[in-house]
Amino acid sequence: MNKELRIPISASMRHVHLCRQDVEALFGAGHQLTPAKALSQPGQFACEETVTICGPKGCIERVRVLGPERQETQLEISRTDEFKLGVDAPIRASGKIEDTPGIRLEGPQGVVELKRGVIQAARHIHMTPADAERLGVEDRQWVMVRVGGKRGIIFDDVLVRVKESYALDMHLDTDEANAADLGPVAWGVLIKDPTRVAPDPDD
Repeated sequence: MNKELRIPISASMRHVHLCRQDVEALFGAGHQLTPAKALSQPGQFACEETVTICGPKGCIERVRVLGPERQETQLEISRTDEFKLGVDAPIRASGKIEDTPGIRLEGPQGVVELKRGVIQAARHIHMTPADAERLGVEDRQWVMVRVGGKRGIIFDDVLVRVKESYALDMHLDTDEANAADLGPVAWGVLIKDPTRVAPDPDD
């Protein structure tokens, strides 16, 4: 493995980001999210709080809330989750929730009928400007990442996201991670495709 182009990889299970209004609707007036575990990105954390999500075909319990709060609620699920719930969520970059389906969120103190915000998160790599310079890529560039092993695979359409506050990490959903048989500690190698023209992350 080319260590110069090596990228750590994390699998991201289904989770929900909540706005202040929905935190209070689900957990009670004045409720503050309780950090339980720090995540790979600085300032991001898994919360003690969980919700139940319900679609036309079924429900999934104990879906983890991630903090801190967002301006608008967003639920990130896998394709397998969509089959169970009976929803068809588009693949989107985080925060791009226009024209996305809604869903029902159930908490210990109330219910939220989400009008929009359900997505499959586009596979992406967080990195700092220094990482981007070292790897020779730019913000919003689309790249490929090769993963070795007995179920080795090349992930295409991986979105590069560059920000000073980020830490180098590639995020996949559980379906993608399972397809490559990734363990809790996983790595891939960046492949830059000079023929690719970066589309809008919604495409």
